[in-house]
Amino acid sequence: MIALYILGSLIIAFVLFVVGMRVFMVMRIKRREGKPVPELPGKLGRAARGRGLSMFYFYSPQCGPCKAMTPVVKSMRGDVFAVDITKDMDVARKFGVMATPTTVLVKQGVVQQILVGPQPEPTLRALMA
Repeated sequence: MIALYILGSLIIAFVLFVVGMRVFMVMRIKRREGKPVPELPGKLGRAARGRGLSMFYFYSPQCGPCKAMTPVVKSMRGDVFAVDITKDMDVARKFGVMATPTTVLVKQGVVQQILVGPQPEPTLRALMA
C-alpha cells in the first residue's frame, strides 16, 4: 500500500515537473516578443530586417508534429522560412528557440508573435495575411 502511494507521488511529481518546464520554456521565449530580431546571416537577415512581414518556422526532422506542419509551411508564399534546427542551430539559438515546432512572426525587424507547438493550417495562413 505504501509502495503504491510512493509510486503515485512520484508520477504526480514527474508530471508537475514536465508541465512546469513547458510553462517556463514558453514564458522564456515569449519575452522576446516586441524586441528587435537578432543579427542573422544572409537571406534570413535581410528578410528579418526588411519592411515586410516574415515568418520563421523552426522544426526538426525527427519531430512528429513538425512532420505534419512542414509541408504546409513550405507551400506558403511570401517571406516564409523553414529552419531545420539540426542544420541551423545557431539561428535557433539566436531566436531563443527551445522546442519544435516554433513559429516566429517578424515585422519590420521586430518580433511580433511567437507560437510554440503545432499550429493548424488556417492559423499559419492567417499570420501571413
